[in-house]
Amino acid sequence: MSIAERIRQDTKAAMRERDRDLLGTLRMLSAALKNGEIEAGRPLTEDEEQVALRRQLKQREESAEAFRKAGRKEQSESESAEAEIVRGYLPAPLSTQDLEEIVDQAIQDTGASGMKDMGAVMGRATALAEGRAEGRELAALVRNRLQ
Repeated sequence: MSIAERIRQDTKAAMRERDRDLLGTLRMLSAALKNGEIEAGRPLTEDEEQVALRRQLKQREESAEAFRKAGRKEQSESESAEAEIVRGYLPAPLSTQDLEEIVDQAIQDTGASGMKDMGAVMGRATALAEGRAEGRELAALVRNRLQ
């Protein structure tokens, strides 16, 4: 079952349960996926759905942080709650140990010997992580290993 189908089913359940907060977040996710379909001109693949949801997750996390810094606790908590809902539709992130193994494998696969090879290693590591790792985390680990 695709992410969009799960969201549709959960939206119906949230309507029945009259859960306004969940319903609002699910509708936002559904709209983001629909916009992605419109931009692509076709139904999204599972990877593309995950990219759209990660974008939404990043927006929610950044908004929560901005509200927290501005002293707006209620809005920050609301954005954090939405981020947790979005996180529920994404695959579990990889552990630090798994990420280190992926980076080591990517270095071995590409035959990297220094920082000049970072782009190739990042490309391979991103492919190996299959969308279950943040680019910043991977980049930091790659940088540490190549220096």
